[in-house]
Amino acid sequence: MFALMLAGMIGTFNETAINIAVSDIINQFAITEATVQWLTSGYLLTLGVLVPLSGLLIQWFSTRQLFLTSISMSIIGSAIGAMAGSFDILLLGRILQAAGAGLLFPLMLNTALIIFPAEKRGKAMGLVSLVFTAGPALGPAISGLLIDYLSWHWIFWVSLMTLVLALLAGVAFMKNVAPITKPRIDIYSLVLSTIGFGGLVYGISSAGEGDHGWSNPVVIVPLVAGVIALILFVIRQLNMKEPLMNLRTLKNPMFAMGTLLVFICMMVYLSAMFILPMFMIRVLEFSALTTGFILLPGSVISAVFSPVIGALFDRFGPKFLVVPGLIIVSATLWFCSNITVASSIALIVVLHTCLIVGILLVWMPAQTNGLNQLPPDMYPDGAAILNTLQQIAGAIGIAMAVSIMTTGTADFIKSVADPTEPANATLALMAGMQNALFFTMFVALAGLVLGVFVRRVKVQKWSGDSE
Repeated sequence: MFALMLAGMIGTFNETAINIAVSDIINQFAITEATVQWLTSGYLLTLGVLVPLSGLLIQWFSTRQLFLTSISMSIIGSAIGAMAGSFDILLLGRILQAAGAGLLFPLMLNTALIIFPAEKRGKAMGLVSLVFTAGPALGPAISGLLIDYLSWHWIFWVSLMTLVLALLAGVAFMKNVAPITKPRIDIYSLVLSTIGFGGLVYGISSAGEGDHGWSNPVVIVPLVAGVIALILFVIRQLNMKEPLMNLRTLKNPMFAMGTLLVFICMMVYLSAMFILPMFMIRVLEFSALTTGFILLPGSVISAVFSPVIGALFDRFGPKFLVVPGLIIVSATLWFCSNITVASSIALIVVLHTCLIVGILLVWMPAQTNGLNQLPPDMYPDGAAILNTLQQIAGAIGIAMAVSIMTTGTADFIKSVADPTEPANATLALMAGMQNALFFTMFVALAGLVLGVFVRRVKVQKWSGDSE
């Protein structure tokens, strides 16, 4: 688990670490905010496309084989990113990093479900959730330090060195724990899921680029193709004996509820974590190091409270954690949508920390409670669905936030008397970011409505377990 969690931490660290480097990358490669967001959206999209397949790969290959393959791909991607001299090469490195992480995340979750007994699963999943919360939270702090004293390339060098350590630990200690059943892999389902998820995220992401807008064919065609492919994908999965993604798991109401809440958490968290660092660097003109340290308290809170929340879940169940968490997230995002150039550093620190705490209170309890409702033979399917939709949610959240930010910025510029005035450009960007954060607040409120209906489920045990 140490090897899996260390590699997983780097995988989630890579989701947000690059956000602090956005301004440097924009300046170095002469690109726009809408283009640079592909470094994050492309990363998450690759995860979302590959993770559906991972649920089957876990049943085809041994734990060691999948671990070594995933971490090798991540190491190669990190090396390419570290030496990238153009934006296209940098994006290639990010996609390879994501390909490795796409195999690793479901493997880590499935392994934890197998090796930890039901009565300790809350604490175990608290540690696993630490990977998905502390990694993204630590990303800005560490990358800010690296950018100020070295360069953004060192974000990839640090990832590479840490992954090598995880690789050595895995080679020494990794055991094969998942049963190999070798179910059939349906190529048509794989193509439909790729077109469906890929088209959806590509279309939304393209809406924020240049003068495309939502009515441009570049946006409409992939969106329509994505929706049609997803409908066909769902129909095919429900009519197959051995589906690529077993959607029958969603017939379990608390698993379906938990999946939706995790989807909302990822959408809200990663979109906010994309916008906030950009706001501090491009609007408030903080350095990368200052921005990283402003976000550091939230990282510390994440590391400390993840195991605690796991223990609270074991004792009290999900409802008394999920509902307060969503209230905190919604209220925090409302305040975030009103920050201006006059907002203090202390306020931003408090808001970011509250956002982290709220997300923690929702994420692990909703995810663990949902998985607990599944029969053990569906654990790989549940893990694959959760991880797929997490990454797709993050990609959609960031793409929507950037699209809303771009539109809001353009609308503000059109409304001022002198669009060429530098101060107006800053105010326009601030207005766009406020709109994007306001959008994430409404997503969180939708989650709050769902959270009211969460209830604790009885854990289904392996047939060999004793009561």
